[in-house]
Amino acid sequence: MRIFDTHFHFTGDAAPAEYLNRVEIDAARALRALELPAEPLPELWLTSVGGDYLESVRAREFAALAPRCRFAAGVHPHEAAAYLASREDFSIFRDDPLLVAVGELGLDYYYEMSDRVSQRAVFAEFLDLALKWDRPAVVHLRDRDGADDAYRDALDLLTAFSRGGGRFVVHCYAGSRDCLERFLELGAYVGVTGMATFRAADNIRANLALVPADRLLIETDSPYLAPVPFRGSENTPGLLILAAAAAAQVRGVTPEEICEITWRNAMDFFRIGEEAK
Repeated sequence: MRIFDTHFHFTGDAAPAEYLNRVEIDAARALRALELPAEPLPELWLTSVGGDYLESVRAREFAALAPRCRFAAGVHPHEAAAYLASREDFSIFRDDPLLVAVGELGLDYYYEMSDRVSQRAVFAEFLDLALKWDRPAVVHLRDRDGADDAYRDALDLLTAFSRGGGRFVVHCYAGSRDCLERFLELGAYVGVTGMATFRAADNIRANLALVPADRLLIETDSPYLAPVPFRGSENTPGLLILAAAAAAQVRGVTPEEICEITWRNAMDFFRIGEEAK
């Protein structure tokens, strides 16, 4: 079995080898929780995602050392105002053969750690970068409960991006059905995390059922959003199989089928060539 975590964050708190060892331990724990054989472990593919300049550097360094790993470089909306003040040079990532996406970028009106004007400006700037670099965009969107301004503002920018030939994934989608359908009309991929295992996440499971099979991705967003039964602990890509199992239950297939479908989708989305398979 092979499985692709399309979105995790390497914090750099441990050496890459130590971190990968922990990932293997977590993978065995997750398989046991599902009452699946813990050996052999799934063949794990990864995309290490940057949320600012330094995290993007760490993501690149991790990808260079870890097997079957790629990386994305970008500015999370929380960091938008700080980026506009510092203007780090992201062009250093452009020609790296392991760079498969631009991101994480987007709009977060839930916390608003950066003002909305700054968020929209940085989002637009990095969408333009994704077009110039011919890489897909990894998009983060979040709004306050019952509000969808972030999603609708993003739709305006992503419509132009899509018409220009851009490709994108809305990672960890938790918005409305209406906005989901509009993103899908633009060709969006949709990332599903361990939130699909949360008891109160009926909306996420309902939306999950609507995503076309060829547009579905699975991700951990680790170190955040550890799935049940490990909720509250630090997440790692080793727990990805639990998100796959939740998706499988919603869609009426096996976890192994979800793993294979989403692995192929990830390879296509990131344009990872046949030689890498």
